[in-house]
Amino acid sequence: QLSEDVERVSENPMDEKEGEMEVHEDASSVILPDGELGTTTPSLRFSKTCLKNVFSVILLFMYLLLMAVAVFLVYQTISDFREKLKHPVMSVTYKEVSLYDAPGIAFYPGKARLLSCKHHYYDHIPPLINPGQPGDIECTTQRINYTDPFTNQTMKYALVVQGPRDVKKKELVFLQFHLNETDQDFSAIDYLLFSSFQEFVNSPEKPKFMKDCESSYSSWKFSGGFRTWVKMSLVKTKEEDGSETVEFKQETSVVNYIDQRTKPRSDQLFFVVFEWKDPFIETVQDIITANPWNMIALLCGIFLALFKAADFAKLSVKWMIKIRKRHLKRSRQAMNHIS
Repeated sequence: QLSEDVERVSENPMDEKEGEMEVHEDASSVILPDGELGTTTPSLRFSKTCLKNVFSVILLFMYLLLMAVAVFLVYQTISDFREKLKHPVMSVTYKEVSLYDAPGIAFYPGKARLLSCKHHYYDHIPPLINPGQPGDIECTTQRINYTDPFTNQTMKYALVVQGPRDVKKKELVFLQFHLNETDQDFSAIDYLLFSSFQEFVNSPEKPKFMKDCESSYSSWKFSGGFRTWVKMSLVKTKEEDGSETVEFKQETSVVNYIDQRTKPRSDQLFFVVFEWKDPFIETVQDIITANPWNMIALLCGIFLALFKAADFAKLSVKWMIKIRKRHLKRSRQAMNHIS
């Protein structure tokens, strides 16, 4: 509306001059009373001009306030972006598979002896026929000796067994150990899980491979006189440098084994089952939620609003100055008419 008034005034300057000439001629030819001279029309014009000036000042302050808010938003956006860069968010994804890469299970039996090892399916384990007696060993096994990675002096003996693969058929590995005598109050066998049995087989330096596994993975135990059921799940973690580490989570349940052998025995039996918990491989990685393109788009919008507000404020100030000059010019003309 203000710009239309300015354009209307600029388009009809001759009309204003003609009106001023007519007023001048009327004023020179007609004598008006003192109370009526210059009271109605100049006061109306002055009140309208005053309202327009006040309205323009209010608009100017509003746009200055919006500019201040825009500057604060720019600062807050940049601060949030820097904070998100410093604190990435952990992302967890699950990938479903039908076959796992067969893991390696490294046992440290000590004086215990492996009696039997079999693969079963659909969680069906038939009853033992001759517990405590040597049976069939149908698993792929390898024996390895290597030095302890933490002492570099003592030799360690490990029995490495190929783990289950087929998760849809609920493949499991059932092992039976026998310990004739022990000098400890508690009998247990340590075991270690690593991600790929095939990597161990293909490794040119198996002792070094086992030393690296023992340094990287955690070890667990299962006790004698019980049937220990281990359900594994695989977790892959992607590091910032792009490397990938693998670890196992496991749920363990222990069931008491009732020894039904006729003669009382002083030996100890160990039973352990390994099975995959579910067909999902968990992948963990750190991601940065701050998107630089979103921030750039937001900053462009904010700066565009700032420039638009500054342009409007500049035009408003110019218009106020122009209106002020015109009001002073009309005041001088009215004084000249009176004189």
